[in-house]
Amino acid sequence: MKIFNSSIKGFLMATIVALFVVSCSEDTMDDINRDANHPTDVSAKFILADVITRTASSNVGGDINTYTSVYVEHQAGIHNQLYRAETRDNEPKAASTFNNVWGSLYQTLKNAKIVIAKCSEDGSEPANQVTKGIAEVLAAYNLALLTDMFGDVPWTEACDINVSLTPKIDKQEAIYEVVMNYLDQAIIDLQGTDALSMSGYDFLYGGDGAKWLKFAYGLKARYTMHLLYRSTNKTQDLQDIIDYCDNSFASVDDQAAFAIYDASNLNPLFDFQWSRDGLAASKSMADRLIALNDPRANRVFCGVWTYMAQLLPSDGAYFEPAPNGTCEQLQYHYTETMFLYAQEAPTLLLSYHEVLFLKAEALCRLNRAPEAEPILKDAVTAGIMNAENSVETAFENPSLASYGYQIAERSNPMTETDASNYFDNDVKPLFDVDPLRETMIQKYIAFFGASGESTECYNDIRRMKALGENFVVLANPNNTDKFPLRCPYGNDDTTTNPNVQDAYGDGTYVYTENVWWAGGTR
Repeated sequence: MKIFNSSIKGFLMATIVALFVVSCSEDTMDDINRDANHPTDVSAKFILADVITRTASSNVGGDINTYTSVYVEHQAGIHNQLYRAETRDNEPKAASTFNNVWGSLYQTLKNAKIVIAKCSEDGSEPANQVTKGIAEVLAAYNLALLTDMFGDVPWTEACDINVSLTPKIDKQEAIYEVVMNYLDQAIIDLQGTDALSMSGYDFLYGGDGAKWLKFAYGLKARYTMHLLYRSTNKTQDLQDIIDYCDNSFASVDDQAAFAIYDASNLNPLFDFQWSRDGLAASKSMADRLIALNDPRANRVFCGVWTYMAQLLPSDGAYFEPAPNGTCEQLQYHYTETMFLYAQEAPTLLLSYHEVLFLKAEALCRLNRAPEAEPILKDAVTAGIMNAENSVETAFENPSLASYGYQIAERSNPMTETDASNYFDNDVKPLFDVDPLRETMIQKYIAFFGASGESTECYNDIRRMKALGENFVVLANPNNTDKFPLRCPYGNDDTTTNPNVQDAYGDGTYVYTENVWWAGGTR
């Protein structure tokens, strides 16, 4: 199954090819047999444009996020592959399920390493320190995503020129050391300078090294929290997380948002739903929002055949989210979420609200709840406003408009005042009873959307389970013995690399073996 935004890919390739204008040399005869359309060496900034685009549209926003949105019950799978994921019928363990993103991650990592090599002291662009730092952040990001999802994976013998065709599998513990080393070096390099501007090729920050530096610190906080179960000094690590967050995003304007989607370059979640119609609203999520009196309950749902109208929970028979794990395989039947129509909503590689939630969680774990409370309020507010931004893009969906449709708006936009009232009246009483529990529940809800954050929610669910915490209770009855604890290796390698083939076996290990940082051995 390929969930990759072909329009984004076309946009990027057209941009890069247009930049490869080859001038005549003094000896024209030397150029007669040269293929100018396939250069063998290009500037690091061109390569980095591909790394950023692939990271956002395929690796963060693609297959992994789509499937994990079903695993964590942000969405429900109601057709074909996603229905089989919902019912745990083969799809979660099949080597074909994540094969596209498996290959994309390795291609992204290979390109990031090329940029790092080019911009190193002995490379062809040693004066581009900021570009090197950006590549190191993206290498850390994609390597962490790879091992978070698949566990032990080929690394030291992969992604380089003249590597083994059957690379060995490396341990997740060792891979995480590489992730942190990349970020530590990036923090140094991003404080340097560039000889050539990255502004036209950096689709996140326009070459602004200071913002990439904040991104790097935010990732240090995220990945240190991933490792909490394995920590030998939790108090120090939690304090480090707070410090990393303090050096990270100061506002929504800082967050790592891939925001170049438009009428032809599609948000990946919308792109999938527009072509497959395989998702619907999750009943457990709807029930949670209603029970909490969450303002999103009256804003994020819509009907299918009710003239594309926004639906409210009070709409009775028309409001029918799909029962988790027991729904029927029916398209155009169940209530959907507005996020599935958020065609132009950005993909968030790391959001401002995530950084705030990380800090609030660390404070709660250090028994500093009074300090955590205002941070959590800001996090909840930022999460609600991000949801509102996505909902507003759904109302303005250009693809629907091209067919003469528009979702009818039946509720008022969510405001910061609504978010503040929700926190004071509904969240704070629960926070006062159990600060950590409520922080994690609110983070779970904030990651529900069109921004590609279900994957990080999946990481939260698994690490909380390792710590013996069951704050977010999932409803799918198949979770009793078939909650996917990881993604299966891609069949490009299960069919060609004996090392991966042996580790994969029949794929059922995805239901029984946690990744290392969640308490497993691989």
